[in-house]
Amino acid sequence: MEATVPILGMTLAGFEAAARGRGMVPPDVRAMYRRFHRTGEVPPGGFPSWVDDGRRPVHAVHVDGATAKFTMALHDGLETESVVIPMRHRDGSVTRTLCVSSQVGCAMGCRFCETAQMGLMRSLSAAEIVAQLHAARFAVEDPVAGATGFEIKNIVFMGMGEPMDNLDAVVGAIRTMTDRNAYGIAPVHVTVSTVGRTEGIRRYGDLLREPGFHRLNLAVSLNAPNDRIRSEIMPINRAEPIALLMAALLEFPKRPNAAICMEYVLIPGVNDAPEHCDEVCALLRPLRCSLNVIPYNPRRGSPWPAPEEERVREFVDRAIANGQFCKRRGTKGRSAMAACGQLGNAAIRNRRWVGVGAPEPAKEIVEIRVADA
Repeated sequence: MEATVPILGMTLAGFEAAARGRGMVPPDVRAMYRRFHRTGEVPPGGFPSWVDDGRRPVHAVHVDGATAKFTMALHDGLETESVVIPMRHRDGSVTRTLCVSSQVGCAMGCRFCETAQMGLMRSLSAAEIVAQLHAARFAVEDPVAGATGFEIKNIVFMGMGEPMDNLDAVVGAIRTMTDRNAYGIAPVHVTVSTVGRTEGIRRYGDLLREPGFHRLNLAVSLNAPNDRIRSEIMPINRAEPIALLMAALLEFPKRPNAAICMEYVLIPGVNDAPEHCDEVCALLRPLRCSLNVIPYNPRRGSPWPAPEEERVREFVDRAIANGQFCKRRGTKGRSAMAACGQLGNAAIRNRRWVGVGAPEPAKEIVEIRVADA
């Protein structure tokens, strides 16, 4: 069987290189690539047999007529989950952020997270990650506009999985998403979140040192002011405690008018006391960072409820009084298990785990590290 090339996981330069080896001329290849990524259109006669267009069945659930959570079936019977989140601005305009998954399930075991209850099924390929953006742009219905597809401005790697445990695929996906011949997402509108994988943070920092990628963003799921609490709710902290995390963040590339986003899921009775706020502000003082307070969204079978709004407000106000730049993240999609920390398919929890490199149709391995100028 002829190996296929995953068009969704490639920059134009990589796709042209694969096409030249099959005798196709660059103008035709360039037009095919741009049309598919920019408009979702397939060539009139279909793609050549060596191209895998990566499109999969999509099922969407809309919340409050605006937030859209959608699942996409994969070749092996698993599925990804993604969320389109509307962001309303002070001038009344609305932009949309796409929250993408980098893995099916997650191995990190964070006690407050729905995805962690699945365990890790497998990592996604770059094409499977980009397919989530392609589906949001061209396959998911927008009931407000009465059309199919959303204009996506921001990409956040905050869905299922730990991006730093699948960094090669994540970087490959970012290269395609930001390719001006494809989706043209500005790097400043791309954020990768991590539980604190220090080696991954350093490798991601190397990408920011490449021309054109210095404005990519980093978010870190901190969620606790000290090792004792963090180790209780985030097992990764036992292997990579806060001191190691802080050291990696202090080495992370810095740029003017930008800061690392430190995420803090506020869990009642766990990390929401006034002294916790004071402690986390003192911890973050050496960093150039913002503190993003996220009211806990209960997972299935959660031992904790969502926090009271007054408690959230008190925590945010106290952080600001401590001199820490702090924002409260709005809660969207909680009723449909589409909010932060709620992605995960309960139906596949009991399946046998598959390897990170799950069997799939043969693909041609093509170098995709070329960034177009």
